[in-house]
Amino acid sequence: MRLYLVDAFTSSAFAGNSAGVVLLDEPADPEWMQAVAAELKHSETAFVQVGTADGVPKPLRWFTPAAEVDLCGHATLATAHVLGGDQVFTTRSGLLRCTAAEDGVRMDFPADPPKADPALLAEVTPALPGVSPGEIEYVGRGVSDVLVRLTNATLVRELDPDIGAVARIAARCLIVTASGDREDVDFVSRVFGPRVGIDEDPVTGSAHCTLAPFWAEQIAKAELVGEQASQRGGIVRARPDDDRVWLTGAAVTVFEGTLLV
Repeated sequence: MRLYLVDAFTSSAFAGNSAGVVLLDEPADPEWMQAVAAELKHSETAFVQVGTADGVPKPLRWFTPAAEVDLCGHATLATAHVLGGDQVFTTRSGLLRCTAAEDGVRMDFPADPPKADPALLAEVTPALPGVSPGEIEYVGRGVSDVLVRLTNATLVRELDPDIGAVARIAARCLIVTASGDREDVDFVSRVFGPRVGIDEDPVTGSAHCTLAPFWAEQIAKAELVGEQASQRGGIVRARPDDDRVWLTGAAVTVFEGTLLV
């Protein structure tokens, strides 16, 4: 089987979020896919069945080193990049359409806008040492993740979360965000997901299904640019569209080879 490693949401190698992409000619055993993802140790490994008839959506699944997930943006971007931009995938989150764009690949994802939930403050505060309750402007929950808005980007960039406390929050991931601190960035974010085996995800496309509708309402812009301020860092361009979100990013293939087992 063909195996690729792709840096997604970046135009430079060794930045953005790295994903494994495995091309399958037929369906694979989930336990085997989980074992491959654990071996590769990337935040996500995508498994796409390419032996389908023309015009038939390709089955696509995503695994962290610890679990299968319902939606992954950067590994979808990586897969579409490997296969050639214009693709339709059938997934646990429904049909996902990707199209080639001048600046990379544009993906059509389901929106997951958050709903304010002040009661979550008691769970969130212990996970954010050094952040006072007065510096937390918003706490809400989407279907998958909990979203916290802080008063400024510096708090997000310098945050050293208590990962044990993050893991006790009943959500796939904790998204921490603030308004952008550069002219070319509308908002910054970081994403922590110890429950799915990722203490901090470098760049999280699916989190922008929550971030994009939230920030579009906050700053009344149709087209948004988000910076995920992890150590590797990355840029996600987002456009909310009713119950969907268009996410656009670049990608770079850094390795290709053959999976032997």
